[in-house]
Amino acid sequence: MIPLLILGLLKQNPGSHGYELLALMEERHYKYIVNFTKGSFYYNLQQLEDKQCIVKVDPSSKSSRETNNYVITETGEREFEQLMVKVGAKTDYVNLSFYAALLFANEYNREELTKLIEIQIEQSKQKISLLEQSIEHNEALPVHFKKMLENSRAHHLVNVKWFEELLQEKLS
Repeated sequence: MIPLLILGLLKQNPGSHGYELLALMEERHYKYIVNFTKGSFYYNLQQLEDKQCIVKVDPSSKSSRETNNYVITETGEREFEQLMVKVGAKTDYVNLSFYAALLFANEYNREELTKLIEIQIEQSKQKISLLEQSIEHNEALPVHFKKMLENSRAHHLVNVKWFEELLQEKLS
């Protein structure tokens, strides 16, 4: 997910250098969404440059310190779109992948974002159904495991409500 964060931040802040992007990730507490280190960040930045998703540009200000400022390319725009679908359609237990995609909702096509939210609703409802079947039809479940399943169902029910609220906000 680090490439999505980098590309999304460059869409929001064209011409930023790596240190600025990393500082934004730390300032915005992205570590609660994606596990990253300084090393993994710069590795992914280099990979995006190697894949020609981003290119270096001359810094807008002449500082005494040489920096590598980046902008997203057309290839990077396509990669961003693909990553939004890949990450946005993925359903994790607590939807951390989806949260990463949602960080850049304003930079993504509104209709496509609506589709991603609808995918989250459908997948969450499927999980709720499976959990309810297990809870209701399996008397052999250990009590603690049944409580874990009930807790998981409660989380998914809250997520469905939240996803539906997101859809209403997007449509209004």
